[in-house]
Amino acid sequence: MNYLDSLYWIHERSKFGIKPGVKRMEWMLEQFNNPQDKIRGIHIGGTNGKGSTVAYLRTALVENGYDIGTFTSPFIEIFNERISLNGIPITNDEIVQLVERVKPICEALESDTELGAATEFEIITTMMFLYFGEIRPVDFVIIEAGLGIKNDSTNVFEPVLSILTSIGLDHTDILGTTYLDIAKDKSAIIKPNTPVIYSVKNDDALKYVRDYALEQNAKPIELDREIIIISQDDEFTYRYKDYELETIVLNMLGEHQKENASLAITALLELNEADIIDLDFNKMIDGIESVNWTGRIEQVREQPLMVIDGAHNNESVEALIDTIKHYYGREKIDILFSAIKGKPISSMINKLNEIASQFYLADFDFPKALAKEEIAEEIKLDNIKFIDDYVHFIENYKGDGLIITGSLYFISEVKAKTKFN
Repeated sequence: MNYLDSLYWIHERSKFGIKPGVKRMEWMLEQFNNPQDKIRGIHIGGTNGKGSTVAYLRTALVENGYDIGTFTSPFIEIFNERISLNGIPITNDEIVQLVERVKPICEALESDTELGAATEFEIITTMMFLYFGEIRPVDFVIIEAGLGIKNDSTNVFEPVLSILTSIGLDHTDILGTTYLDIAKDKSAIIKPNTPVIYSVKNDDALKYVRDYALEQNAKPIELDREIIIISQDDEFTYRYKDYELETIVLNMLGEHQKENASLAITALLELNEADIIDLDFNKMIDGIESVNWTGRIEQVREQPLMVIDGAHNNESVEALIDTIKHYYGREKIDILFSAIKGKPISSMINKLNEIASQFYLADFDFPKALAKEEIAEEIKLDNIKFIDDYVHFIENYKGDGLIITGSLYFISEVKAKTKFN
C-alpha cells in the first residue's frame, strides 16, 4: 500500500459511522499485546477546549526536554497531525507502516468475532496506541478523547492524570440531552486514585463530577475553587495552593484560553509534585505563552480582518463572540458559516447574530455536512445570503471583516482549499 491507499482505506471505514463501546478496541489491542499498557498517558476530555489544552501541555513539556506524543481530532491541515511527535505529524511512510499492521487485525475482527467492523476512529486510535506503545515510545502521550468518554475508543488505558475541560450540550443524540446526562458519560475519564483537573460550569454537572471523583478516591482539582484565575486585559494571574504565577500573556486569544492554560499548568504542577516530571517553571510559562493552535481564533488576514474559528456548539460560539468583542473591538462583523448534522444550528446562528452584519451560508464536502438550504430552513433571519463558491468568496472578500466558523471540518477544508493574502 502507498500513502493515498492507506488514507483511502482509513476514510472508507467512515461508512460504519459512530459505534459507541470499547470491546472492538480491546480485542484489536489485545492482538498487539496491549500497547496501551506501555505508555504513560494523560487523558483529556470535554466538550470544548481539548485541543488547546493538549497544545499547552505538549509545548510546556517539550520545552522542559520531554519527548511527547499527542493524539488529537479532527485534523485541520493534514491527516498525519492526528498522531504527532513533539508537535510534528508522523510521516506518510509511518502511516503506511501502521495501516499495514492494523488492516489485517481489523479484517480478523470482522471475520473471526461477532463484534462487527471497526470504525474509522477506532482504527486511528489503534494506530496511535501501537505507534507510541511499540514503534516509537515517548516520555508521555497526551490523548484527546473523541466523543464522550465512557464509550470512547480512547478510554482503554490507565492515565497518570486526567483533565476534563468542560461539559456542554453537544452530541446530545448519543450522550444525553441534559448537562447531568453528559456529565455522567464524561466522568468516566475519572480513574481510581488518579488526579482529575476539571472546569465544569453547570451546577448539576459540577456536583456529579466532584462527587464521582471523591467516590473514586481521585483527587478533585476544580477551576474556580482550587484553581483561581485573576484576569486583567490580555494577561492573567494564576493561583493554586501556594503557587502564584503573575503576568501570563497568551498568544491564544480569549478568556476561555486562560482557563485552558490554567488546567494545563495545574496538571504540570501536579506531575511535578508527584516526581513524575522535573519542571522548570520558566520554561513551562515560556512554552504555554508561545502556543498557537490552528483553527482557534486564528487570524488569517489583517486587511480586511479575517478570522477562522472552529466553534461548533453553543458554548464555543459564546466564547468566539466574547473574543471578537473583547480583543478585536468589533460589535458587528460578517460571518461565513457551515456546519454538520446533529449540531444546535438554530441557537448557534441566533447567538452569532448578535455580532453578524451579514450571514453567508456555504456547502462543503463532508459526509455529514448540512446543505446551506438545510441550515437556512432552521433559522428565521433576513441577513442571510447563499455562497456557491466559498473559495472565490473568501479570496475576493472586500468587506470590513469576516469570521469563518461553524465546524472544525469546515475550517479544515477552507484551509486546504483557500489562499489567504
